[in-house]
Amino acid sequence: MKRFSTATRVMSVAALTIMGVGLAGCGGGAGGGSAASATTAKGPIKIWYSNNEFEVKWGKDMVASWNAAHPDQQIDAQEIPAGKSSEEVIGAAITAGNAPCLVFNTAPVAVPQFQKQGGLVSLDSFPDGAQYIKDRTGDLADQYKSADGKMYQLPWKSNPVVLFYNKDLFKKAGLDAEHPKLNTQAEFLDTARTLVKSGAAANAVWPSPSSDFFQPWFDFYPFYAASSGGTNLLKDGQATFDSDQGKQVATMFQTLYKENLASKEVYKGDSFAEGKAAMSLAGPWAVAAYKGKVNWGAVAVPGVQAQASGSTFSDAKNVAMYSACKNQGTAWDVMKFATSKEQDGKLLAASGQMPMRKDLPATYADYFAKNPAYKQFAEEAGRTVEVPNVSNSVQIWQTFRDAWGKSVIFGNQSIDDAFKGASDKINQLAAQK
Repeated sequence: MKRFSTATRVMSVAALTIMGVGLAGCGGGAGGGSAASATTAKGPIKIWYSNNEFEVKWGKDMVASWNAAHPDQQIDAQEIPAGKSSEEVIGAAITAGNAPCLVFNTAPVAVPQFQKQGGLVSLDSFPDGAQYIKDRTGDLADQYKSADGKMYQLPWKSNPVVLFYNKDLFKKAGLDAEHPKLNTQAEFLDTARTLVKSGAAANAVWPSPSSDFFQPWFDFYPFYAASSGGTNLLKDGQATFDSDQGKQVATMFQTLYKENLASKEVYKGDSFAEGKAAMSLAGPWAVAAYKGKVNWGAVAVPGVQAQASGSTFSDAKNVAMYSACKNQGTAWDVMKFATSKEQDGKLLAASGQMPMRKDLPATYADYFAKNPAYKQFAEEAGRTVEVPNVSNSVQIWQTFRDAWGKSVIFGNQSIDDAFKGASDKINQLAAQK
C-alpha cells in the first residue's frame, strides 16, 4: 500500500525515453480553430483514475453522481490500464492518439514530457480556467505552471511528507515518546544514535538506497525543503541544492550511513511497519497503513533550525486533460465537478489524501475534529514543495540521485564534488527545450 503502489505513482527513465521517440515538432496541446471548438464541445467523455482501492470507490461514486445529472454527457470511467507504470501507459496512449479526456492520476514530474508530446490541453484555454485554479488552490498552484506560463495540470491532491516514529521503540531506547527530540536535524541525528546504540532498533531510519530517480523525494527533498524555507530543486532554471543547506542535509545522511544508523541495503517490504526501522518519512496514506501495526507518532520534517512549521515535499497527483479529447467542454465541467468542495471532501474522507485547496483545515474542520490524526497533514499541505516543472525532469532527478548515491550513501566521491558536478549537468539539462 505504500504511497498507493509505486507502479501507479512513478515512471521509469526508459518509459520516458520510449514516450519521447518520434515526437519532434509536437507542442503542448492542440492549436488553431479545432482547439477553440473542442473547448466548447459537450458530450460523452472517457476518464481514467488510479487503481488504488480508495480512489476507485471515490471515482465510481463521483461518476455516478455526474451521470445521474447529465444524461447527454455521460462519463465512461475505468482504472488506468496495467503497465510498468501509469505514466508509461499514458504516454503510449498519447502517442496512439487514444488517451482519455481526463486522467485523475497525472504525476507532476511527467507533465513536461506529456506536454512535449502534444498530449495535454492548456487549462488556460477555458475562460474561467486560470481563475478556478487560483480560487481553489491559491499561490501553491504557481508551482505547477509550465515554462510557457500556462497550466496543463489541475493541482488535485497531495500527500505531505512528515517524519513518523515508533513510540514503542523510542520508549525502549529511553527516549521521550510523546515529546521526542526531533526539532532539528542535529536532534534527529542524536536520536538516531540513541535508538541504535541502545539496541532498540537495528536501524534508526531506512530510506531506500536504490538508484531510482524518485527516491530523493523520500530522503533528501523533504529535509532540504524544511531547511531552505521551501526552496525548489531548481530556481529560475538553475540548480539550488549545491548550497550550504543542501550539503548540510547530505552530510547528515552521510553520517547516518557511515555510523550504520541506516542500511545501505534495499528492504523488500515496509521497514517501519515491520519494526526494522524506528522512523520513516511518509504521507497521510500511512495513517491507515500503520493502524494496528505500529504505535506511531509524527512530527514535521526537522530543519537545520528549530521551527514551529516548515516546508516539505508534496508527493502530489494531479488531473490533466488530454488533447485527444473531443468534448473538452464537458471534460472541463467534470474537472470542476470532481474538484468541488463537496467532492474534495468525499475524497478526503475516502482516502485521507489532502485536496489542494486554500484553508484546508478550516474548510473541512468537522472532518479533522473527528479525525485528528490527519490534521497535521492538512496544516503541512499549505507548505508543500513540488518537483520542478521543466523539461528533462526525470533525467534531472536521476542525475541528482546518481550523485547522492556516490557521495552520500556509498562514499565514493566527496559531497562537494558530487553536488557541483550534478549541479552543472542539471543546469544544462534544464536549459534544453
